[in-house]
Amino acid sequence: MSALVASPAPTLKPALSRPLTLLLSIACGVAVANIYFPQAISPLIADGLKVSKSSAALVTTCAQLGYAAGIFLLVPLGDRVRHRRLVTVLLLLTAVGLVLAGTADALPMMVLASTLIGVTTVVPQILIPMAAGLAEPERRGEVTGTLLSGLIGGILLARTFSGTLGQWLGWRAPYLVAAVAVLVLSVALAVLMPVTTPSTGERYPALLAASVRLLRAEPLLRRSCQYQVLVFAGFSAAWTALALHVTGPTYHLGTPAVGLLALVGAGSMFATPRAGRATDRLGPDAVNLRCLLGVLAAAGVLLLGTVGGVLGLVGLAVGMLALDVAVQSGQVANQARIFALRPQERARLNTAYMTCAFLGGSAGSWLGVRAYSAFGWNGVCGVVAVVGGAALVRCSLAGKPRG
Repeated sequence: MSALVASPAPTLKPALSRPLTLLLSIACGVAVANIYFPQAISPLIADGLKVSKSSAALVTTCAQLGYAAGIFLLVPLGDRVRHRRLVTVLLLLTAVGLVLAGTADALPMMVLASTLIGVTTVVPQILIPMAAGLAEPERRGEVTGTLLSGLIGGILLARTFSGTLGQWLGWRAPYLVAAVAVLVLSVALAVLMPVTTPSTGERYPALLAASVRLLRAEPLLRRSCQYQVLVFAGFSAAWTALALHVTGPTYHLGTPAVGLLALVGAGSMFATPRAGRATDRLGPDAVNLRCLLGVLAAAGVLLLGTVGGVLGLVGLAVGMLALDVAVQSGQVANQARIFALRPQERARLNTAYMTCAFLGGSAGSWLGVRAYSAFGWNGVCGVVAVVGGAALVRCSLAGKPRG
């Protein structure tokens, strides 16, 4: 590790050009896709490994749990280790995990490989605070929104990619193709990422402790975490249960249908730059309020998914798009809020925030499967409405500072 660490020199600030911002946005999308594309092919994994659909859903849940663990354990290194080398190493390890998953012959190996993928594919959570630090203050919300639009595109298009490719070539194909894509990305970033200088020389245990310390010390960080834990739980519940719903008795569709619904939802990637500009102009609180109202509206529209037929599919498409826009735009506001708190500790702030968010997402994935099994699609919509309502109550109690 010592070879990766340099003496802090906070005055070094490479330029963040628009082409570089675009490359980092693409990198966020390619990396984060690895923990989302299994959502669309979990029925195929169940058939291929001869396990129940609820058991196959563990692949998605463990990937998100691994992601939360990786954020907590690895993202703080973004303040201490040169970004270029750290990102390259993590991408290579992600490729190893994808190959292991794509060649697994039993569910325990799939769960282990998915956890490894989740732990190591935390590259977006290193790149986003890095880019926020390189951007001019007046562009920070815009840059954060641009990288998040790439991340959202990866989340949503991943389901289209895996659902279609899995139907054509089997469930292993998405993993193996993703491994090749990650290897190509690792080479591009190794060559083109800027040389940055760590902002701290603190030892690793102190970096880990800092995330907990920041949660205790920063009320605005805690507030952002509370919003995202709740709404991301609803987001994950809906997307995990969606594959079960459209391939089940109401619609009898294949996994490409999940991918097509995700493709409609990919429109949300165009909303996050606008959310970033709105955050720069109005402040995070105003954007959060609108997004939480959007979550509740999405829950109502998603109820149409129970009627079946064309109307039901339209309701699912519009509702998932609205949910995606609300959740991801809210994240822009939350991250803009926390990145303004302590400029020299952005990676550690992001560690606390994203660890909480993906713990909420993991719980939501688990809860979505259980709600669907017990109450059908109405139960899943109820989960989205309850968590959105709880977040809205928290927002109403937050007061009126710009944050």
